Amino acid sequence: EYRKWYGNNEIVVNWENNGYEIRNFKFENGKTRSAVRNDEYYFREGITWSKISQGNFCVRYRPKGFVFDDTGRCGFSNNKNELLYAAGLMCTPVVNHYLSILAPTLSFTSGELASVPYPEIEDEIIELVTNAIEIAKNDWDSQEQSWDYVCSPLLEHNSTQLLRNIYKQKINTNIKLVETLLLIENTINNIFIDKLQLDKTIIKAVLQSEITLLCNPNYRYKNIQDHTDLTNKYYTDITIDILSYIIGCMMGRYSLDREGLVYAHEGNKGFAELVAEDAYKTFPADNDGILPLMDDEWFDDDVTSRVKEFVRTVWGEEHLQENLEFIAESLCLYAIKPKKGESALDTIRRYLSTQFWKDHMKMYKKRPIYWLFSSGKEKAFECLVYLHRYNDATLARMRTEYVVPLLARYQANIDRLNEQVDGASGGEATRLKRERDSLSKKFNELRSFDDRLRHYADMRISIDLDDGVKVNYGKFGDLLADVKAITGNAPEII
Repeated sequence: EYRKWYGNNEIVVNWENNGYEIRNFKFENGKTRSAVRNDEYYFREGITWSKISQGNFCVRYRPKGFVFDDTGRCGFSNNKNELLYAAGLMCTPVVNHYLSILAPTLSFTSGELASVPYPEIEDEIIELVTNAIEIAKNDWDSQEQSWDYVCSPLLEHNSTQLLRNIYKQKINTNIKLVETLLLIENTINNIFIDKLQLDKTIIKAVLQSEITLLCNPNYRYKNIQDHTDLTNKYYTDITIDILSYIIGCMMGRYSLDREGLVYAHEGNKGFAELVAEDAYKTFPADNDGILPLMDDEWFDDDVTSRVKEFVRTVWGEEHLQENLEFIAESLCLYAIKPKKGESALDTIRRYLSTQFWKDHMKMYKKRPIYWLFSSGKEKAFECLVYLHRYNDATLARMRTEYVVPLLARYQANIDRLNEQVDGASGGEATRLKRERDSLSKKFNELRSFDDRLRHYADMRISIDLDDGVKVNYGKFGDLLADVKAITGNAPEII
């Protein structure tokens, strides 16, 4: 993805024992599949760029700790000011003007970059580039996929308890950041135009849509032309992000009492110790990392009920209903369609039970950290499980605490509806029969799911996080949703 200054830090490689597994990754015939080159430059501070680009060229600053390959190239210097100066030059329309001549095929190697004129270093450029990198880094770290994510940016705006006003404050802050970086980039561009004695009528200025910040809707949603649609999409995405953070707090991944990643170990080990240390005092994490994700309120601790609890905890009882209504309105701007007569909490529940999983899959690029256990198309039972808290007793607990009690509740409701049908007539009888038949389908689906769940629970399956989501997600047959989309294979029934 085209991004200047900082970011796109997403991939982790296994370099244990000096990259032993990578160096020994071979074909069946014994021939090495991966060659490690120039590893004396690994983990050094540098700048990085994509070898192939479909548009403008740019670079990003990389602190110490990264490796590179042929497609994600890097440049290095023992002088940090040289590094920053090069980054400033390489992120300008000036360089894109030269590269349009030197690299018309849009393949950017070190040879083409070395042919770009490189004026004498100026302190002003170093300061401007340092500020640009800081803005871009803070922007990158505002999303939970970043390794340096601290908390939802909405929690930083605590001068009001009304979410509507907090959103406005957040957007005003974003506008100022975009304007600041736009000014920085055009200032850098103009300095290089003057130093290289170029024609300002040929070298274009930086446009707002070219400010590559996530908080810049004109860049983030470049395919959306209508301003109203663009604004609505941004409001919806802010809401999706805060709901994801809230679920992270429920799971114990995040906490209102501690910054950053709080729990990301394996097998729920050490979680009880964190609870004992009051790591989750303000908003308690779920005690088993199993969150029912239902289209109706069958459990006291389901996701929707706990979202309401979180909103009350953070922004107060006084504005609770107004804040829930704002969340619901924001979701209906772009994520889901509004439904007449639906309460705010029911709208939030509808989003969570129908759309959240899809957005989570998209956010984590089909490598979800919250796994969706699903009984099937009737959605008789669905729940999220935090993969870092999963252990070999999770499935048994899911069955005894949620699935078996839910079967009893379904049966009780079916029996009640049968009695009501016997005493009803006309349209009321038709409505009750429809409700009973729907519940009967769910009951039958859940009973089948319970049989399969019991089978896997008895197996006490363990997972190894080092194997990755793709491998581990495939160990549970068809208990999980979207297995093929994640693993590449249809569910294997054991």
